[in-house]
Order: sequence, then structure tokens, then C-alpha cells
Amino acid sequence: MKNSIIIVLACLALVFGVSCTNDLNTEPEVELSLDELLAQDENAVQGILSRLYASFALSSVTGPDDSDIADDAGESPFLRGIINLQDFTADAMKNRWGDDGLDQLTTTSDWDENNKFFRYLFNRIYFTIPQTNNLLSVINNIDVDNKPAVIAETRFIRALAYYYLIDTFGKGVLATEENFGNSTPLPEASRQELFNFVEAELLDIEADLPTTNTYGRATKAAGQMLLSKLYINAEVYTGTARFSDALTEINKVINEGGFSLANDFLSLFSADNNTSTEIIFPLIADADTSQSFGNTTYIVNGSLSTETMVLADFGASDGWTGHRASKAWYGLYGDLDTSTDARARLFWTEGHNFEMTDYREWTDGYPSTKFRNTNFNSDSTPTNFSGTDFPLFRLADAFLMHAECVLRDGGGSRAEALDFVNQVRTRSNAAPITQAELTLDFIIDERGRELNLEGQRRSDLIRFGRFTGSRYIWPWKGNTANGTSIPAHFNLFPIPLPALQANPNLKQNPGF
Repeated sequence: MKNSIIIVLACLALVFGVSCTNDLNTEPEVELSLDELLAQDENAVQGILSRLYASFALSSVTGPDDSDIADDAGESPFLRGIINLQDFTADAMKNRWGDDGLDQLTTTSDWDENNKFFRYLFNRIYFTIPQTNNLLSVINNIDVDNKPAVIAETRFIRALAYYYLIDTFGKGVLATEENFGNSTPLPEASRQELFNFVEAELLDIEADLPTTNTYGRATKAAGQMLLSKLYINAEVYTGTARFSDALTEINKVINEGGFSLANDFLSLFSADNNTSTEIIFPLIADADTSQSFGNTTYIVNGSLSTETMVLADFGASDGWTGHRASKAWYGLYGDLDTSTDARARLFWTEGHNFEMTDYREWTDGYPSTKFRNTNFNSDSTPTNFSGTDFPLFRLADAFLMHAECVLRDGGGSRAEALDFVNQVRTRSNAAPITQAELTLDFIIDERGRELNLEGQRRSDLIRFGRFTGSRYIWPWKGNTANGTSIPAHFNLFPIPLPALQANPNLKQNPGF
């Protein structure tokens, strides 16, 4: 039971009665004000903070069939949106369901402002941000234990939501506690303006974030990891490279965070991964107390099927027959039958075809068994919902980011970069590489081997100049079986139509 963060149902001070694209003026419909709630329960702030963290993994704290926003409870949770937009739009994972709009993601084709999956993530971002603003707008006027840390954590949560806005849509409105409750539509904020805001926020809160914290809550290392993510993508986001700054923050995570690589790769994606020494910041799942169709349940159940697999072997009692990897992922390991890499064994090949001739056909492509709902260290009982936490930030990612920054002339030692990469590889029994083999081409492939299905792949491919265009082609890119070039404006997603209608100051991204 991973309930270190207690989700307090009574803390629902902020309940949006409408789709959050209608909330771009930052004024929610409130059932109970924060002041009123605190008057009734002086400990409510901790409950509200827990609820803010939960907004990244759950559709609602009232259960998996309820939604905080006027979108489908099963389809719209934040983490599900990250996987849909970061992994299914990229090379490794494809979905076969053909839901309205999902085909367009998995084939990177025909994107427009009407696709509901773009709306879901945009809405979730603008559900979380006003909640943080409400807490920040009143917390200075109340007595709270460890107030500086609480404020810092709240600002971290807001910065994380804005990070995904910067990365996926590249623009929006800058809603803060300073304009909270403003009924006038806010002006459009550019990618650069949003970048500057998040950078300043993360720098400002670093001193107040705790070095250690309750499991599932932000620490200094989580803030530093988020800032390093912002910096390593800065050239994409702003046109100015910041690899030296990224390396500075990554080194803090590596040298001061107290984390170490897990002994076994598979333990990171098992139901008892809350004991991991490697995970820097997780999104919590629990099969009993925090059920959701949009946390790792989406990944685990979506990758299983009774057609070709035994669900109980992976701790599940429900398989959705949905997600399979393409050869763009498992091809990175060479011959799966002879590879010594433990990560290469995390694909289900029996009854499946190597080639994805038809992305709608379940047996075309190999399902990934990387995430599962079984305990690594003990026996477990299959459940309908996953209890496996999602490792949003972990040390192996920091090691690979360190090496990339060194190779991009961000400073540091190539010998140290090689050591970090080889620590990641040898942990999975992959052969160590030489200094001559440590190139940027190798890094993007190693990130694919290590981090695929962790919400990173699209951003990585964009940073390496391989997402749009024809430099890198993968199966079903551009809606052809062998893949084809896609236009450069697909490096951003279109602003959803309801958001444009709700705020006339917002303009559509170029090309859509």
C-alpha cells in the first residue's frame, strides 16, 4: 500500500464545474473557498497539497469513474495524456484501438485543433495551475507548519504543469496567484515568456525545497531535475542552448541527491517500486486507494491481452489489447533472442510479428512488458488497477542527460560521461562501450533502450532533430507502414479549439 501521500477527499476546495479551457481567465467555479476550508480544518493544507500531486495521476480523488474536468474520466488523466502525446506520437509505441483522434497520434498525421487528446492534456494543465494559484494566493495569511517548504512544493507542482505546456503546446496564458480570480481573459504568453517564468520559479524555490521528503513529494533533486529538463531542451524552446546550465543542475542531482541505480532494471517498473533507490520523483498509483484508468493502469493493462498472454503473470486481471511496440524500439537491441541486455527481454514476442504491417492488428508488433503490476521482491495478487508508481524522474535519466550535455560541449569530463553511460548499461547486462562509441547518435538510441514508455521519447527526438522531416523514419510515421516525412510544425501540438474559443487572446500555432 503506497499511501504516503494521503488523498483527503474533504480537501476539495477547488472543484471545476466546466471544462478547463473555459478557465483560461483563471477563475474556477468554487464549491468551498480555501479560507472557509481552513477555518473548518487547520490541517487542510496538507490535504490540498496531496490533492495537487494527485492531479497528475488521477482523474478525480472521488474515484476512477469521476473526472475533475468535463472530459472523459478514463481517457483524460494527466499521465495518460503524457504517454499519448510523448510516446504514441513517437517511434516506439503504437495503439490499435482507433478511438476518435487516437489514430492521428499513433500515425503522426492529420493533427488539428479538434483532436480530443490534445484538449485533454491542455485541460489537465489548466486544471492543476489554478489550483496551485488558489493555495498560493492565501497561504501567506495563514499559519502552516513548514510554510516555506509547502509554498515551494506548490510552486514546483505549478512549474511541472507549465513545463508540459511549454513542451507540448509552446504557448498559453501565464496564470499566477497575482492574477488569480481575474475575470478578464489573460494575454497570450509566448514559449520564451513561459520558459522564463518556470526557470525563475525553480531557481527561487530551490533553497526551500526539502532535501528529503515524504515519498511522492518534491525534493531539491526533483526541482533540479525539472530545471535540468528545461535547460537541456532550451534550444528547442527558446533558440538558445543551455547545456552548461543543464549540466550544473544534473550534477547536483547526481552528487547531492543521495540516489543510486537500482540493482535490477525491472524493479523500477514493478508494483513495489516505491522502495527504489533510483526514483527521484514518482507519480503514485495504488490498486486500492488511488485507482485510475489513466495512471500506470493505462500502460500495464493497455499492453496486455488474453489473446496471446497470461494476465496474471503481470499482476493484472484485465487486459485491454491495445499497445504494442514497433521495431523502432526492440530493433535497438539487435537480435532479441541473442541479446544479453535485460531490457531486450521485456517484450512479448510469442504469437506476434516482428513487422507492424497493420498498426490496428494486435499481433503485429511486440507488446512491452516493461511495466507490470507484480511485486519484484515478494508475491502479489492480480488486481484490476495498477499499483505501480510511474518514475517521472530517475537517476539513470540524469546519467544519460549528463553524458549528452558533455557531448554537446556543456562542460564536464568525457571520461565521467562514459562511466555514467556504462553504469546504466551494465546494470542491465549490456556490454560497456568505449569512448569512441560515445556519440550523440549512441545517446539517443540508449535513451530509447532505457527510457521508452516513460513519457520522454517525443521530446528527445525533437531535441535530436529526428521527430519531423525525413532524417529519421519509423513504422507508421506519417500514416504509412514504412514511414514517411512529416512537416516541421508537428514539433508542436495545435491549441485545442475550445481554448481558442474561450480566450480570444490565444492564437493557433503556425501550420494548423
